[in-house]
Parts: sequence; structure tokens; C-alpha cells
Amino acid sequence: MTDQKIGFLIQARMGSTRLPGKVLMNLHGKPILAHIIDRIRELKANIPIIIITSDTIKDDLIEDFCTRHLVLFFRGDENDVLDRYYQAAEYFGLDHVVRLTGDNPLVDPENLKNLLTVHLTHDADYSSNKSEIESGLPNGVGAEIFKFSALAKSRREGIKPHHREHVNEYILENPHFFRIQYVKGVHEYSEDCKKMRLTVDTLEDYHYIEKIFILLEKYRMPTNLNSICTLTKRGLIY
Repeated sequence: MTDQKIGFLIQARMGSTRLPGKVLMNLHGKPILAHIIDRIRELKANIPIIIITSDTIKDDLIEDFCTRHLVLFFRGDENDVLDRYYQAAEYFGLDHVVRLTGDNPLVDPENLKNLLTVHLTHDADYSSNKSEIESGLPNGVGAEIFKFSALAKSRREGIKPHHREHVNEYILENPHFFRIQYVKGVHEYSEDCKKMRLTVDTLEDYHYIEKIFILLEKYRMPTNLNSICTLTKRGLIY
């Protein structure tokens, strides 16, 4: 794709308030983190996948998962997530960081590839196709990309607590400092599909997405957004 070094960084920790330990919960036969790694690997891109977790004792379990599955990992400050991303990117010598979170097992490979292409083509500092920017994608399917220099500037100048906790907040509050690309979904998805919640924050979310995996397997459909939208049109997911 480029001579510049890119990394897929998956943010994960065991200390979720609403659903503790969710990133390693068994979802249709494997941990949620393993599903995310599978989605990324469908891109068949020679790009490292790195789990970034905290340096607290409870997250030793995530390091154990990475060790068992031969996945790269980095550990940093639990609360200063912006610094954790910066330190990981610096450690692995990354020019661009693709930010994913450990509660989104249905990140879509086709839209992820398109986001990468747009980001690199426009030499952007920050790109997003998350639902929050009205990309036309459901919640839990999109991602963000940061150029390392944008992460560095955010870390240096983003001094408010929410800047450190949410990674992208300084950029979103100061768009005039950055080249930003907001990327639409590859296809025009139905309204019912756009409204779906494909992230795991609660036990209800977990059971909902478990049902989706069961249906995808039952109808022998690939695990992607197009398949999920098709199931929605058939009235099988609601």
C-alpha cells in the first residue's frame, strides 16, 4: 500500500465498567479479540496487528492471550490512552496508526480497506468512517486512522483529561490544525442496517451479536457488513 509503516492497534482492557472482561469473553467459539484479529486478517495486508493494553495486573490476562496467539502487544498507562497509543506507535516505529477497539468484533474489512486507501491517498493526519461522523455505517463497524505526527501533536498539546482518555478529542476540537478525512461507507446501506448497534458494551449487546454470528454460520455467509445487512433485509436480525 505504501512505504510508510502502518499498524493496526486494538485498544483492549479487562476493566470495563458495564461488562468486565468483555474483550476475552467467548463469542461464538472464540474471544472477542480473536474475532477482531480475524476481520483484520481478511484484508491480507502485510500490516502488523498490535493489542495495546494497560500495565495493570488485571490486564496480564490480555498479555497471556497475545502470547498464546502469537499477537504483538504493548502495555501502557491505563487512563492516559492517548499516551498509550503514542508510546506504542513510537515503540513499533509506525507512521500511521489504525485505531480499533476491543469491543467491536464486526469491524468490516471492505470499509476498513477503503478507509486506509482514502487516508493514504489524501495524506491525511486523521481519518474516520465511524458512525459518529455520519458515515452511513452502523455503530461498531468503523475505525480511525492517525498519522504519527498528529498523535504526537495531540499528546503534546491535548492537556485536558478528555484529550487523554479518548485519543481523538484534541483533533476533533482543533480541526484547523489537521488534514482530516471523513469517509463514507463503501455502499449505501439500508436505514435499518445503519441503525444497528454492533458493539459489545452490555450483556444484551453480547447476546445480540452472538445471534448474528449464529445466523451467519447457519446461512453460510461471510462475516461482513453486507451479509449482516442482507440478514436484516430478510427480517432475521432486528
